[in-house]
Amino acid sequence: MRYKMLVAYDGTDFHGWQTQNRPGKPSLRTVQEVMEKAVTTVVREPVNIIGASRTDSGVHSKGQVATFATTNEIPPEKLIMGINSWLPDDVQVRKIEHTDDSFNPIDDCTSKGYRYQLAHGCSNPLRKPLFDRRYIAYTAFELDLGLMNEAATLFEGEHDFSGFTKLNHGRESTLRRIDSCKVESAGEGVLNIDISGEGFLWNMVRIIAGTLLEVGRGKIAPEEIPAIIESGERMRAGKTLPAHGLFLEWVSFD
Repeated sequence: MRYKMLVAYDGTDFHGWQTQNRPGKPSLRTVQEVMEKAVTTVVREPVNIIGASRTDSGVHSKGQVATFATTNEIPPEKLIMGINSWLPDDVQVRKIEHTDDSFNPIDDCTSKGYRYQLAHGCSNPLRKPLFDRRYIAYTAFELDLGLMNEAATLFEGEHDFSGFTKLNHGRESTLRRIDSCKVESAGEGVLNIDISGEGFLWNMVRIIAGTLLEVGRGKIAPEEIPAIIESGERMRAGKTLPAHGLFLEWVSFD
């Protein structure tokens, strides 16, 4: 039986989604590793869990989709209770259902949605996030959301985003399609940057968010964005914003 799961997690204390084995050293704590241990305990046989998105260290998720197969058929309502009882408090399976044997969350994914949460105008220490500081990044600058939105739309479409990733990104192609990019107010002094597309390079969303921050503070003009993308030069884009402001919101399939 193959099962499909909707998984949420607080990425603060994880080294990303993907298992990271280090020869001669203890493995790093990852979401995939703790989930495989929990599911193996419940189904009583080793499993390989495949996730749709390899979120980086510190990145959170509300909508990761993962799958595994087992020879033991267990009703989804019992399986979800069992797995969650063995998971740590910073991971939760929100939904489980049977799926087709051929389903692959990586190959079958058609789009993903990310949200970056940012508090701005935090030169006043009282405006810095406190109780939600693990989930919202901050900047001292007051940002112009109008300019940021004007620039955000220029990221949409298919482009070569080689200047918006790490040099050792490990991907054969840096062509990516962005379906939507927008900036919205999320309350006084807080904004959300929502980006969706077919897939993203290593740190790509966080670099786009950092570039939009520079637009919002007046260091980059919106009309410069196409030239920055076309240049492929990492130094022309904004800095990589901290991981803790980023959430994987959803994953979509045909």
